[in-house]
Amino acid sequence: MKVTWYGHAAFKVEIKGKKFLVDPWISNPKSPLKDPAQVGDVDYIIVTHDHGDHLGDAVRIMRLARNAKLIAIFEIANKVTQELGSNDRVIDANIGGPIKLGDGFWAVLTPAYHSSSVGHPTGVVFGNDEERAYHAGDTGLFYDMKLIGELYRPRVAMLPIGGHYTMGPREAAKAVELLLPEYVIPMHYGTFPVLWGRPEEFEKYVKEFVGEKVKVKVLKPGETVEL
Repeated sequence: MKVTWYGHAAFKVEIKGKKFLVDPWISNPKSPLKDPAQVGDVDYIIVTHDHGDHLGDAVRIMRLARNAKLIAIFEIANKVTQELGSNDRVIDANIGGPIKLGDGFWAVLTPAYHSSSVGHPTGVVFGNDEERAYHAGDTGLFYDMKLIGELYRPRVAMLPIGGHYTMGPREAAKAVELLLPEYVIPMHYGTFPVLWGRPEEFEKYVKEFVGEKVKVKVLKPGETVEL
């Protein structure tokens, strides 16, 4: 599994040759890319909710990456369909319903405690029966993260730590305790001053809550890690 962080909540995750782009605000202030087109071809674009820092550049990227399909909750999928003028590349879904993508790949939209102008905010688990990733979207801490960990057993979890609008470092570390992935990557911090959480504090709480059971991977924007 290869994971690239573009800053904020934007990730590209490659699993067995399939490329997933999640919350593609590629033009965010921390991104090293000058143009969203530089993200290259992807197979799936997943949007957790419709705030501009998550829906981001999804429509533009879909117009450039002509084979990419978008996965989102029903109402956001409809919104993107209207902007694209076509629904043959949009997969609408809802929370808790496994989405079969073919070739043994699947995705599941999970709950998220946040807001969204259109539809309900979500997280997402995606991959295949061998390797899975969990992107929490924007969310506060909730105990059903334990169920996500037990049922889907993601190898890597991407969790917001910035505070104010989402979990802060302590809450995110508690989420790690509930999920118990092999790796965790902090996100959604430092983009704006209000997102005060820092990875150093997050790492401290993770060590306090789970010791060495989970490896924290702190990425720089544009950095790729192979897990």
